[in-house]
Amino acid sequence: MAQAALLADQIPRQLSFKHTIQIWIAWQQHGGATHDAVSINALLVLIAEPRVGLRPGRVEPRALKRRLKQFPLLTKPRLVAREEVRENGRPKKQR
Repeated sequence: MAQAALLADQIPRQLSFKHTIQIWIAWQQHGGATHDAVSINALLVLIAEPRVGLRPGRVEPRALKRRLKQFPLLTKPRLVAREEVRENGRPKKQR
């Protein structure tokens, strides 16, 4: 990616990593065993074609969205738990 960016007068952050991987895999599958200067130059040109735009203000919070459930885990057989509910009532919610 750095060589492709240098060839295209860009910074590497402007190139798509995913596109680079896809181009590389396709090149390997379709006879990428030849490492002559012409084929490598063509590969670098293909990598540098799409540009990733700047996305100011793009912030994603690092937090879990899943919240804890309000009920305890069922740690015994369901039939036993049903009998306990019939005898003692339902347990209180946990917070």
